[in-house]
Formats: sequence, C-alpha cells, structure tokens
Amino acid sequence: MKTVKVNFIENRASYINPQLSPRLTDKVRQKIVAQTRLTQTNNNADWEISGVITQYIFTTSAIAGQQSANNRLTVSLQLTVYDRKSEESRKVDVSRSFEFKGSLTVQAAEASLGDELIRTLADDIFNKVFSNW
Repeated sequence: MKTVKVNFIENRASYINPQLSPRLTDKVRQKIVAQTRLTQTNNNADWEISGVITQYIFTTSAIAGQQSANNRLTVSLQLTVYDRKSEESRKVDVSRSFEFKGSLTVQAAEASLGDELIRTLADDIFNKVFSNW
C-alpha cells in the first residue's frame, strides 16, 4: 500500500460545530502523511477513508448543590476504510468525551477544548484505522 485518500469528514450530528469537520479532516490528513510512508492522493488511492460525525452532544457530568459543576462533550464518528486492492471495506467507530467546567457556555467550552478535541480525535482515528496495518 502506497497511497491514501481521506475524504472530507461530514458532520451529521444534531448539533453542528462548523469548524469541527474541516479542522478534523485536515488534522487526520496531516497525521497520516507525517506518521506513515503513505502519499495523499485524490485519485484511485490504495486506501480510501470516509467519515461521518454522528454525535456531538453536551451533558451534565457532575452536580454541586443545584448547579452543574462539570459538563461533558461527547463526539462520536463512524469511519469506513476501503481497501481498493482487496475490494473490502471495514467500519471503525471512534467516540471520545471531553470534560469542562459547568460555568462555561457551549461556545466557551468549544473554544477552550478546540485544539485538544481535534488532536485527540485525530489520534484516536489514526490509531483505530492503522492498528492492524
């Protein structure tokens, strides 16, 4: 295997962070090029990776008194890895939760978690996709 194509990761979650898909797609592409000998291509790649963000939800994770002390952002993705040579595809699921202070607004939490969220999800995607490589 010499080439890989990473398609744009679509966001089909009920709540959409408009920066998540493009930033995550770019980070996954960069990570694959930096940590493998694969060449990124747009045509007839040996492996083609497609992904969908299926969940992006905020929940309360801890309560102090009658207020939320901590909240949690959970992001889930479903990826498909197609191997052109064997003509087989496999599904890969990635899910990660991120804790943040209950006093933060959704927008403030997204801003504070931004880089960590992208880096961690890209690492998880890379590890799941290439774990049996």
